[in-house]
Amino acid sequence: DDIGGLHVRKDNGTGWIHAAPISGSLIINIGDALQIMSNGRNKSIEHCVIANGSQNRISVPLFVNPKPEAILCPFPEVLANGEKPLYKPVLYADYSRHFYTKAHDGKKTIDFAKISDI
Repeated sequence: DDIGGLHVRKDNGTGWIHAAPISGSLIINIGDALQIMSNGRNKSIEHCVIANGSQNRISVPLFVNPKPEAILCPFPEVLANGEKPLYKPVLYADYSRHFYTKAHDGKKTIDFAKISDI
């Protein structure tokens, strides 16, 4: 639609950017699992929608998640050139449990998987 209202958090966390609609486009917000698997190359972005009150807006969220027993870690192909992993291997069930039991404070829940000595 051309309604708009999607906002994404700036990288430095200081404010929001309106993601103006582009006719015919599709927005894909990757999740934390893909950020971990890409070793941070692709970012899971904090986002929100602000309704304008005068027009209806339609969002259709689809969630695709790994199996609970899947291990999340950077893909070997990503690290093939000697890049150091930023994330430790974590069981998806453990990450998911952590995500849904912690108060959300920006994207800090992903710190659960970060290697702390980097």
